[in-house]
Amino acid sequence: MEELKPCAANSPPLTPLSFLERAAAVYGDCTSIVYGTNTVYTWRETNLRCLRVASSLSSIGIGKSDVVSVLSPNTPAMYELQFAVPMSGAILNNINSRLDARTVSLLLRHCESKLLFVDDVSSRELAVEAIATMTAPPILVFIADKEEERGADVAGHANKFSYTYDELIERGDPGFKWIRPESEWDPVVFNYTSGTTSAPKGVTVPKNPVYLWTLPIFHANGWTFPWGIAAVGGTNVCLRKFDAPLIYRLIRDHGVTHMCGAPVVLNMLSASQEYSQPLDHPVNVLTAGAPPPVAVLLRAESIGFNISHGYGLTETGGLNVSCAWKPQWNRLPASDQARLKARQGVRTVGFTEIDVVDPGTGLSVERNGETVGEIVMRGSSIMLGYLKDPVGTESVLKSGSFFTGDVGVIHSDGYLEIKDRSKDIIITGGENVSSVEVEAVMYTNPVVGEVAVVARPDEFWGETPCAFVSLKHGLRMKPTEKEMIEYCRKTMPRFMVPKTVSFRNELPKTSTGKVMKFVLREIAKKMGQTSLSTGPVLSINK
Repeated sequence: MEELKPCAANSPPLTPLSFLERAAAVYGDCTSIVYGTNTVYTWRETNLRCLRVASSLSSIGIGKSDVVSVLSPNTPAMYELQFAVPMSGAILNNINSRLDARTVSLLLRHCESKLLFVDDVSSRELAVEAIATMTAPPILVFIADKEEERGADVAGHANKFSYTYDELIERGDPGFKWIRPESEWDPVVFNYTSGTTSAPKGVTVPKNPVYLWTLPIFHANGWTFPWGIAAVGGTNVCLRKFDAPLIYRLIRDHGVTHMCGAPVVLNMLSASQEYSQPLDHPVNVLTAGAPPPVAVLLRAESIGFNISHGYGLTETGGLNVSCAWKPQWNRLPASDQARLKARQGVRTVGFTEIDVVDPGTGLSVERNGETVGEIVMRGSSIMLGYLKDPVGTESVLKSGSFFTGDVGVIHSDGYLEIKDRSKDIIITGGENVSSVEVEAVMYTNPVVGEVAVVARPDEFWGETPCAFVSLKHGLRMKPTEKEMIEYCRKTMPRFMVPKTVSFRNELPKTSTGKVMKFVLREIAKKMGQTSLSTGPVLSINK
């Protein structure tokens, strides 16, 4: 057996970029992209457009290990660049287009970006301001959007942009031989936070799905679905921004079968009776980013959304845990099904290992659904590390595993359930309170639109739960703080009940829909300490 060794024929690096080439051959005449009223491409056309862009990038000096950044919402160009940039040998860097200019500038400097694609409608001024103080700014490429009123030219900033996206397509070679990775360690993408090469995983998607882009592609490369949809020859329905009535129209008009989004997306789609009417066909939704409240799952599924739940991080190249559904669970009541579906689940096919360990001993916790520990992972999609941050890399890649910083339990059936981020656990009088569990109970109150629970300093207990609540619109009678607390007392242990309720018109969120708990923690700190002599505190933000 010793003479049988790896060679070029039997060990070429795997890459998700090859999915596009296969899609052009197998699904060449099938629709690949739909956008607005006039933009439609087939997989054959998409493949050629990507090759032309890759060719043009190569011709202007962009090549192996160069970083190419993109500031764009979910447009056809944004989708194509998920293939075109790495096909040139460069490393793709999707930047959140909702950041401020100072932050964008810092990111461009940090990753030493050589070229920046800029969406006209959303990011032109942002990009120009971001590079204004850079001594070595990236080359700017302008992406016009003919579907939008403002999407025709670069008037006002013509001297800042070296090329347009359309020019790169026109001048590119459709016969370009794209640059394949020399090793599976060659990165395809660079994300904040982190990024690594990764193949799609986690959810079963049939051939030729119709996928609606409700998830920002700049968020962990759209959970790797740009490459996954190519693998199965699906149709990408592009969406510039989240708009609930428009989403329902696109679902109806294009026969959407699949979409992804954080639980806040499910909440927004199902919270209003004005447009959340029952669907005429089921739509499969993968949700992740935060544990979905059972009440939100029930409401969304009653409309016709079939919810799957997953878990992953940017550091893991997207989702690597999926709540694999068991047929026998279909016989359970809807509330029990939603409770099971709210768990994160088991590792996906191809991922090596996921465990929950005691932070002190490093040993696996008991599989009883109660003993908490830190979630750790091992698998080939784990990031290479944090760029220019060896200390940060060593702090999470240790003892042969990636330490996530998330706190969870393993149930007796082997399914993982996240209890909280380690920094979000509230320690009150020696008891550990999961903010996620308190939030889940409060979401069952029919008046609650959104809720987030954080720790507030307490002179006796150390910390106590503080709930920030956004009420549903159109309520005739708004609850008092006392009524909210009494509701919680009926359904949870006394030490878990929030001692403070703060009503807000809207909770602060990141661009990907996650509640910014660090902002709420600062607000709670500024409230001062609760004490035995004072009752619950109500604050209202107008």
